[in-house]
Amino acid sequence: QVQLVESGGGLVQRGGSLRLSCVAIGSIYRINDVAWYREAPGKSREMVAAITRGVEDYADSVKGRFTISRTKTRTRVYLQMNDLKPEDTANYRCNADVDAGDYYALEESNFWGQGTQVTVSS
Repeated sequence: QVQLVESGGGLVQRGGSLRLSCVAIGSIYRINDVAWYREAPGKSREMVAAITRGVEDYADSVKGRFTISRTKTRTRVYLQMNDLKPEDTANYRCNADVDAGDYYALEESNFWGQGTQVTVSS
């Protein structure tokens, strides 16, 4: 029943900003480790931002421009993207370890969202 659903993508010009959202839907307790990946034609999948054991990490290409965060409920994750560049054009996907299932028998499983497209024009 658990799904990750991204939103917030769109078409922006160089220097613009977007805030992506990844919401966990279903019977979940909370999102644990989480990361944003991006995929673009001709390029390998790249992790751009992550929270691992509470520690944020960013790809060198987005440091200082992107910020990953979670809501207090741990059910939604954001990726604030500022000063966007054409090189940032990609499908952005949320990947997260989620505690889900029966409250008395929670299991951590990994899920991928379908992605949200970000296109930055020059």
